[in-house]
Amino acid sequence: MELAYLFDIFLDALTDSAKMIPLLFIIFVGIELVEYKYANNIREAVQKAGVFGPAIGAVTGSFPQCGISVVASALYTQRLITIGTLLAVYLSTSDEAIPVILSQPEKAKIIVPFIITKIIIALIGGYAVDFAFRESNKKTLVHIKAYAEGHDNEYHNHETILEEKACCGHSASPSSIEFNPKEIILHPIIHTVKVFIFIFSVSFAISYVIAQMGEETLEKMFLMHSVFQPFLVALFGLIPNCAASVAITMLYLKGVITYGSVIAGLCTSGGLGLLVLFKEEKDKKDVLIILLLLFGISVLAGYIIQYI
Repeated sequence: MELAYLFDIFLDALTDSAKMIPLLFIIFVGIELVEYKYANNIREAVQKAGVFGPAIGAVTGSFPQCGISVVASALYTQRLITIGTLLAVYLSTSDEAIPVILSQPEKAKIIVPFIITKIIIALIGGYAVDFAFRESNKKTLVHIKAYAEGHDNEYHNHETILEEKACCGHSASPSSIEFNPKEIILHPIIHTVKVFIFIFSVSFAISYVIAQMGEETLEKMFLMHSVFQPFLVALFGLIPNCAASVAITMLYLKGVITYGSVIAGLCTSGGLGLLVLFKEEKDKKDVLIILLLLFGISVLAGYIIQYI
């Protein structure tokens, strides 16, 4: 491939990606403002939900804020939410997917069915898991009730929840600290730059493969029309980084992966929440069970959507 042609591909990908920057920045500023205003309310709603946890978790997790999976993981490690609630949050959250879709207004029509699909999966998955673990959940529910009524063990330090960090290093519960106008701009700038780099990288790679080897090769690389695609995309979604959700979303928007595959991949994409779970949960066997449940439910949902 000639250097000039390669530069044209680079320039086209850069130009297309750069067009998203203003809208991405506006979206991230809006998300940051909502987080500062309502983050503690969201956390308390999840924390006090008890048996209604999966429903509350499914709804709150669908809001595009990066801290909800982190908070849910921290709450679970302190047994202030059930395992079904944690999975409902993971299944409904989409990390950076919604901002990426919204940055392309012509694609915005898919947002509502996408969110509804994820909430339904989270509801069914969360309640099914809580039913399966109903015996072990009894102790957790007693603890939640005692905490809500102010009768919790005095040696339990649940305030460490507020110390967990979301992406870019800011607090997972930003409304718990003093309002800082500088951070309202700084964090969205960092988010925008990171997401722009990921979008550009994916766009350039896809364009390069098509130009160099053709669309048929691209389809083979990403297992188009293959029964394995939802499985592999779900596996990729487990990477605890927003790059995973951006890449999965862009591949779907460019027609490289199916709707069932994007749902499977974004259902497993719990972001930094998975890292917090690994870090804070002492029972690593419990962590493995949660990951297997998350992966299994996501893959099953992806196949059901794709083939039924």
